[in-house]
Amino acid sequence: MSSALKKDHLRIATVNVNGLRAAYKKGMSEWLATREVDILTLQEVRAPDAIVRQLIGEGWHILHAEAEAKGRAGVAIASREEPLVTRDHIGDDYFATAGRWVEADFRVRDAEGNASQLTVVSAYVHSGEAGTPKQEDKYRFLDLMSTRLPELTKHSDHALVTGDLNVGHTELDIKNWKGNVKRAGFLPEERAYFDRFFGEEIGWKDVHRGLAGNVNGPYTWWSQRGQAFDNDTGWRIDYHLATPDLAAAAVQAVVDRAPSWDTRFSDHAPLVVDYRL
Repeated sequence: MSSALKKDHLRIATVNVNGLRAAYKKGMSEWLATREVDILTLQEVRAPDAIVRQLIGEGWHILHAEAEAKGRAGVAIASREEPLVTRDHIGDDYFATAGRWVEADFRVRDAEGNASQLTVVSAYVHSGEAGTPKQEDKYRFLDLMSTRLPELTKHSDHALVTGDLNVGHTELDIKNWKGNVKRAGFLPEERAYFDRFFGEEIGWKDVHRGLAGNVNGPYTWWSQRGQAFDNDTGWRIDYHLATPDLAAAAVQAVVDRAPSWDTRFSDHAPLVVDYRL
């Protein structure tokens, strides 16, 4: 059993890397080396397990769910401390080899030394496509999340779902929302799931929105086409969803947006949150 994570804050970062090998070629390792991250969650890893461990390197405990379809999906959790227990899919055999959900339980201690359990999830929700089987898979996965979040609330003292959830919840989350109301990622049916996640029934919190307030964005993904990045025409689709007490412990959320288009290591930017437990 591992020692507990000990700091005055816990830094958890999530990023869709759009292919880990490509991200490392474009400078991801330099970013990670400077950010003092305790737990890193990744989506769209799209690499064999041996390559993932080689790239991330020593000093990390790595939980990786590789997608059965080569070159697709893949999620991981890399942590400085060893997890107590890990689980490698959301619980439905239909998605068992999809590489879209992993969970890790950690022991954390507060300043007085009191121990509690934290569950961290790396999730990669389908992008979907309105009116197609891809969208039906997306709804099936979101249905499973609707079931799993309350289970995690009961399972641990604190729970956190991070990752690329491929839905902009409100008009603040997409720069050109009016042009996307009939497209996957901003469909009313998709957004209704997030209303439920953050409503009374499930009661989780959108950590980034809570800290940022009612402002446009801050966006975490920009299309590769046109001048989307340069004009900050983005989507906020990467999240930290937390149980209420954990959300209340969040003190800072930062989107590590690259200084220029040509210095990005992914089409997503990391979302880095500090929690003072």
